[in-house]
Order: sequence, then structure tokens, then C-alpha cells
Amino acid sequence: MDKNYFEHIPKEKFEFQQLDANIHDKKLETKSRGYFADAMIRFKKNKSSVVAAWILMFLVVFSIVSPLISPHHIKEMNSTYVNHPPFIKAIADKKWGIFDGAYVHESQSENQKLTWEAIGKETGLNPIIEVVDTTIQKEKYRGRWRDVTYYKLENNKYYERGVVYRTLAYEEFKNLVKFQDETGIQVLYPYVEPKDINDIKDNANIWYQVKDAKGTPKLDADGNFIPAYSTNQEMADLIPYDSLRIESDPGNYIYYFEKSGAVHVRVCYFNYYQYEQWKVDGEAQEPMYIFGTNSLGQCLFTAIGVGARFSLIFAVLVSAINLTLGAIYGAIQGYYGGMIDMVLDRISDILSGVPFVVVTTLFQLHLAQKVGIVPSFLFAFVLTGWIGMASLTRKQFYRFKSQEFVLAARTLGASDWRLMFKHIFPNALGTIITSCALVIPGVISSEVSMTYLGIINLQEAFGTSIGTLASQGQTAMTSAPHAMLFPSIFISLLLISFNLFGNGLRDAFNPATRGVDD
Repeated sequence: MDKNYFEHIPKEKFEFQQLDANIHDKKLETKSRGYFADAMIRFKKNKSSVVAAWILMFLVVFSIVSPLISPHHIKEMNSTYVNHPPFIKAIADKKWGIFDGAYVHESQSENQKLTWEAIGKETGLNPIIEVVDTTIQKEKYRGRWRDVTYYKLENNKYYERGVVYRTLAYEEFKNLVKFQDETGIQVLYPYVEPKDINDIKDNANIWYQVKDAKGTPKLDADGNFIPAYSTNQEMADLIPYDSLRIESDPGNYIYYFEKSGAVHVRVCYFNYYQYEQWKVDGEAQEPMYIFGTNSLGQCLFTAIGVGARFSLIFAVLVSAINLTLGAIYGAIQGYYGGMIDMVLDRISDILSGVPFVVVTTLFQLHLAQKVGIVPSFLFAFVLTGWIGMASLTRKQFYRFKSQEFVLAARTLGASDWRLMFKHIFPNALGTIITSCALVIPGVISSEVSMTYLGIINLQEAFGTSIGTLASQGQTAMTSAPHAMLFPSIFISLLLISFNLFGNGLRDAFNPATRGVDD
């Protein structure tokens, strides 16, 4: 290099910097973070696992809260509202097309359409939401072809029941009259003599004059129904009625009939339901089924919450027991090795070969009679469920038992149990816990499968289960798809979320990724 190269650089540039200063390493401004804090940072970067965690939190809260806020108890079964769709009257009245109890009837005749209209005319609760479609078909009748109209109707299934017959004791009848007077809700409707409607006795919704025994309405010149209410003045004088009357009542309609020491009446079932709630709770509550009802008439909103609560508690309990047993068993295998490991490994191999379904069935048939359904079901899971956890713990102990910190502790005189559960096990705990989180959805899936197949029946012990609800819904897939849909959505979200959440924990607790920033 040319010796004149630096001549153009000013002399002051060659002065020493920090000539009289003491230079030290700067203190770290950030705080050190522990193992779990580091794992949480990595977990938060996994967006799918975070979303799954929030969904899981929502499902857990739902299982706790839904049976508490629902107006229906799990033991409450309404034989009239069976497999009915979701319904909330306040929303249905707004015509938003949701929670309106809608059910589509195909190919309804003119006579059937008039029957629905008659129910709405009498009670004010019109079953027909919308006439979806109208078709005209050619049909042969008495040797002649004629045009017959058929309708596709979207109906409110809760209003279709209309009016029903009830036989009440005198005290019950007085209580019903009291309910009407206090609430202003019309429950009792005028009595109809069968002889006035062609001796039709099994259809309480026929309150109008008919042409034949099929119940074909006889309409006036304006196309209106002609009432056929009983107006026997002599009977009306013998049976005084001082409660609510329908608007068209001239004052002499008969609202009940005494026979055989009881009172026979026609009641609007939708309003009678409110009377039954009033008797229990002191408040007239309209039917409200957020998820609809199942084949037993149970509220699905309540039933899913109760079933999910059992599934979650049961799965966590099974996982905790299997974690404890598997950790102890696997720790002994992995720490001592040799002949002890081989013998214990053969025992677990034999148990793992026993089919889970066979164990569950045998326990249900024999053990359940002595200890109960739930304990026997728990034993079936525990019998072989700990084997996977034991195998994982065994691998972790083989991995850590030759590490320097273990050799140092042994040199200082630490006992075998102290080495196993004070030094080795804590280092393997992250992997074991994440595996335990992945076991929970497997337990839930097995529990749902057993109850779905009917091998285990939890209705008497807990009211229901998700598998039982899915099984009940399958029998009504075409007529009531909601009964299968809601339990299926819940269990799908639960299992998928648990798996994504477990995968996120597994990656977060992986020591190989500690301190790695994306």
C-alpha cells in the first residue's frame, strides 16, 4: 500500500477514544423468562391453536351455563313437543325466518290447509307461516277427471297442535280458571258436541260445521267457517262459567262438560303449556326451545349442556388417573430398565391386546350391577388407558436418566425415588402434559361412541349424553334434522378444538424450539 495513502486524513482522527473511561459490559435490560413463559409465547404464535383454545373455552362455559339458564330441566319431557325445531316466540313474531319452529309439509290438500287455517282462526296462533308452492294435478274421481290443488306449506310446528281435549279434576279446573283470570290468557275454548260435527270425536280442532265424517269444512257464502259450538241454554244454566270468553261468544257458549266426577274441556295447548309452567314456577312461560327438542321431548339446549358437562368431567378424570398410573409405571420401567422393564413391558403388551369394546361390555353387564354404571365405565377406560402414558414416560426416562445433572445428584447420594420424581420427571412433564391433553379428545370420542351404540346408557345417572342425543337424532334424520345436527356440531367442534389445542401445546413445550423466534 502506498505510504502516502493516509496523508490526506486529518491528524485528529487518530486520537484515542475513551482514553480515561472504564468500559464494562452493559446490564441486560430485558428480564429472563422461564420455561412456561417461553412456551406460552410460542403457543400464542400458533393462530389455529389460539382459536381452538377460545372455542374450547366457549364450549366449556356453554356446558356449565346452558343447564342453569335454560327454562327446562333435563328431566322435563314433553310428549306433545317431540322432535320439534328451534323456537323462540319473540323472534318468530318478527318474521326473521329463524327460531320460528318452521317445518315444511309437502303435498297438503285443500282440506288440510283449511284445517290449519281453522286453528289460526280460533286460537289466533296461525300454524301456516308461508305457502311455499302450489301445484294442480289431474285426478280421476267417480269416473271423471278433475283438477286437485296441493300445497307446500311452511308451518309453525308448535302452533299445529291447536286445541286438545283434557279431562280435569274439579280443583284443577278451578285452578285453570284462576290462571285465566290472573293472566288474561285464553286457555279454555267452547265445547263442541260430536253430534254437531258428524260424530267426529277424536279431533278437538274441529270447531266448525263440516260436510262429512272426513271433517271437510262447510263454509258460508263469504268463505268463512261456520261455528259449531254448543249453545244448550239449559246446560249453560246448570254449568255457570264466569271466566274469559272468546270474542265471538254471544254469551251462551258452553266451556266445559261434567261427566263421571270430572270436567271435560277443550284447551289451546300452547296456552295450556303456559298454565303448566305457571303451576310450577308461578310465571306463565311460553314454550321456548333454542335448539328444539329430541325424540323424548327434552330441550336440546339443556340436554347438550348436560351431556357435554359429563363428557368433559369424565374425560379429564380418566386422563388424570391414566396420567398418574402411567407416570408411575413408566418411570419404574425407564429408570430401572433391564429385567424389570422387560417384565412390565410384557404385562402392558398383554393388557393392550384386550379390545376396549369387549372390556366395556363385560363391565357393563357384570360390574355395573355392583358399583354402578359410571364407575364400571371408568374402570374400563383405566384398565388399559394408562398404557400409552406409561410408554411415553418410559421413553422420557431413558432419555434423561444418563444426563449429567442426574449423575451429579446420584453422586451426592440422592435416592432412586428422588432422582425419578425430583430430577427426571419434571424435565419430562411438558411432553407428558401435552400428550395428556391429546388423550382427552380420544376419551370423549370413545365415550360418545359407546353411548351412541347403546352399550352404555347414562340417562338414568346423568339424564343424557352427547352420544345418546346423536343416536336419538339419527332415528329422525328426515323429519327432525336439528336433533342430529346440534349434537354433531358440538362434538365435532369439541374434538377438533381439543386436537388443535393439544398440537399447539406439544409444539410450544418442545425443547428444541425454545428461544426460537419466528
